[in-house]
Amino acid sequence: MWPPDRVIIAPANEGEREAVRIAQRALGIDVTGDMDTATKTALRGVQQLFRLPVTGVLDRATAVALDQLRHPSLRGD
Repeated sequence: MWPPDRVIIAPANEGEREAVRIAQRALGIDVTGDMDTATKTALRGVQQLFRLPVTGVLDRATAVALDQLRHPSLRGD
């Protein structure tokens, strides 16, 4: 489920938890699959960097921005 097809505030299923894990790896933070404080803070930073709405949630636009930050070898998730 990458990029996610809906806004992920709190993962509702394993596919969404995996999308959060992919984002966490791209962000270089602890990979938990949870939308914890560190994840929300890091997402806000990416959103600000790419001039997206700063929400701290994982949405399609933020996922696309994260893809630009991920090493090419990791983009096949």
